[in-house]
Amino acid sequence: MASIRNPRVWLAPVVVVGLVMSLLAVLYLDSILDPQKNLHDFPIAVVNQDEGENVVAPDGTTQRQTFGDQIVQGLVDGIPKDKVDLRQVGIAEEQTLLRKGEIYGSIVIPSDFSKRLLILAQASVVDGDVEKPVITVKTNPRAGTFAISIATTIYDQAMEQVNTTVGKQLTEQVIAQLNAGPTPTPISGASRLVLAEPIQIETAQYNPLPAGSGNGLAAFYYALLLLLAGFTGAMIVSSLVDAQLGFAPAEFGPWYIYNPSVHMSRFHTLVVKWAIMIVVGIVVSGLYLGISTFLDMPVTRPATLFAYGAFAIAAVGITATSIMAAFGTAGLIINLILFIILGVPSSGGTVPLEGQPPFFAWLANFEPLHQVFIGVRAILYYDARYDSGLLHAFWMTVFGLITGLVVGTVATRVYDRKGFHRKAADVTA
Repeated sequence: MASIRNPRVWLAPVVVVGLVMSLLAVLYLDSILDPQKNLHDFPIAVVNQDEGENVVAPDGTTQRQTFGDQIVQGLVDGIPKDKVDLRQVGIAEEQTLLRKGEIYGSIVIPSDFSKRLLILAQASVVDGDVEKPVITVKTNPRAGTFAISIATTIYDQAMEQVNTTVGKQLTEQVIAQLNAGPTPTPISGASRLVLAEPIQIETAQYNPLPAGSGNGLAAFYYALLLLLAGFTGAMIVSSLVDAQLGFAPAEFGPWYIYNPSVHMSRFHTLVVKWAIMIVVGIVVSGLYLGISTFLDMPVTRPATLFAYGAFAIAAVGITATSIMAAFGTAGLIINLILFIILGVPSSGGTVPLEGQPPFFAWLANFEPLHQVFIGVRAILYYDARYDSGLLHAFWMTVFGLITGLVVGTVATRVYDRKGFHRKAADVTA
């Protein structure tokens, strides 16, 4: 009999909890502390529709000038390639990328940009009403709330540089035109101020989120609820079933119950738990949907959300019970690390993966929470379109389910054949 004086009684729990919580702290804090430093491959599109404008040079020749091309080249040269994935696309592809959530925003240069910019230059010499040419920068709130702030920071830095560069070039052109005549004319101070920042930047949200979406965090928290239902549900189901079948004691307050052990193999016991987890998935997914409706969370595809939610809960629960069947008590820690400690920071639901160290993007390739989040986000924010991540999430969930079934089946079958039967130990008073 172990004594309380034995160091293993108290030292082992302290060491295990300390190690697990340290891993939790390192991963969670490392994933959020410095997104700007960790930024890599952050996808933004630039759409150049500028058609250019003919300009008469001081020597009388006509030249085609396209400021949009110069701006795009300046963005390509000025934005760090290791941090931002700047994609030069047409307007149709830009709309598709935004709709599918594959980019966090875009910069759109209109077709009459050069024309309006040259009109502004002429107005600095000749009196008349004029408006600054506009460049529109778009954010994609459905792709991630935190990503908006990162995209906005990139926009601000890039557009400030663009305004300065174009303003300098435009000022030099106006001065050259004023000095081309027989009597040089100095440029006015007001004109210099206007030409110094000739571009008006307008910010717009692409397909804004409806009210009740938690500023885009509803998809992440709903996905987390699905994962927790499978993860914690598996622990509850496993402990209750083992208690009912007599494989483990049940304790309710002062009552300590140890049912007679039934003659059932490990594999058949696991199949019972799997079946219960399927029922749990259906019931809890329905409850989640009902609670979401009661709380006025916008859900445009309730049937799809219910079906995928039930499937995700069952898949996570079946995998978690299989891990516990294979590794016993250690399976609880393995499940905690797999589904929660590694899953939450690599989900991409709060801080985008492009704003985290590359290790988390690697984890996201197989971590369950990321796959569930992509599926829920596609259902809630992208009208359940398959190409917005739903199909990918479905197949990855299938892969996780198959993995769980294989692990559980192989482990329990081997244990049964080797004679490692689950027998209750003798209990002495």
